[in-house]
Amino acid sequence: MSSHNMTWISYPSKNPSFTSPEEIEDIIASQNIISRLMHCYIAFFVPTGLIAGICILIVFIKNYVQHKVMENLDLLLLHFTISTIIMIFLSFTVITRPDYLTATHLTCNVLSFFFNFGYFNSQYVFILTLLILLLKRFPPWTALCKATQRPLLCVGIVLTYTFCLSLTEAVLVGTDNYHLETDCQLDPLFAWPEYEIIKFTFGFGIPLFLQILCFTVLLAKAAPAEAPALQQHIRTYPAVFVISVTMFTCRLFYNLMLLLRTSLKLQKSTGTTKNELVMNIAEILLFCENCASLVFILSFHKPCKDEILRVIQNCRRKTTANNHLEIPETNAPHEHRSQ
Repeated sequence: MSSHNMTWISYPSKNPSFTSPEEIEDIIASQNIISRLMHCYIAFFVPTGLIAGICILIVFIKNYVQHKVMENLDLLLLHFTISTIIMIFLSFTVITRPDYLTATHLTCNVLSFFFNFGYFNSQYVFILTLLILLLKRFPPWTALCKATQRPLLCVGIVLTYTFCLSLTEAVLVGTDNYHLETDCQLDPLFAWPEYEIIKFTFGFGIPLFLQILCFTVLLAKAAPAEAPALQQHIRTYPAVFVISVTMFTCRLFYNLMLLLRTSLKLQKSTGTTKNELVMNIAEILLFCENCASLVFILSFHKPCKDEILRVIQNCRRKTTANNHLEIPETNAPHEHRSQ
């Protein structure tokens, strides 16, 4: 693959050719929107997502220490949680918005590598989670059942696969000008057009096809007589299905904006301020989805939900007990000495 010269590309908001009053007003309005979204994300979504992620880790580790065993589904959700927490920490790069993080090409490439690793990893681990839920309803698939009985092996394969994809993306960011400083996003603007195409194909297209396949089998295939009803199956594992819808919605928008950015690159165009605004919104929305996914696991996944309810009940009991403590009363003397 031949190298691309991407030195011509820049963000529309940093384009010095925008000198008319209307263009300057558009830039100011766009930056105000981005700044407000960033503050909302950092103030509300990040603390909520990190607290939910830490609680999930505590619950899973505590259950493992008590029972010395972890269900396959819990192991995959634990892995998904760790990947998502990594992505949340990397999302702190948006703190500088509406400006961009200033870093060398090498540093930006390293940040992009870890971001893509978490992105691909969470996507494919979630596909494994859907597959396990599918096999809980259709157990006769012996070959797949045997494969999913070794979740550590499956996780190892996913880690190797996502590492290779992330390394490929790091190469497609470009191998020139590593020492020069640039405006850095986790999906670098100066990356080759193939970067976005590969990310869309392997980070959204193929996973979406696999998810549709899983849901088609789940809805269309006749289950064995001893299998639980479909409604009961969904109510038993609501977190996975809610996360699936959330991931599809947010990542669809994000990946469409990546493809739009690719089309602009192929046309040798930097785009407009509106294109830059929508891309920033899509990026922040993706980070919000990471935080929301952890909240959904904590709220709807049975082991986590049961543990949270138990903690709340214990707190209520202690509060009630403290309120009913009897405080000894000292009786004031009612009789007065008469002189």
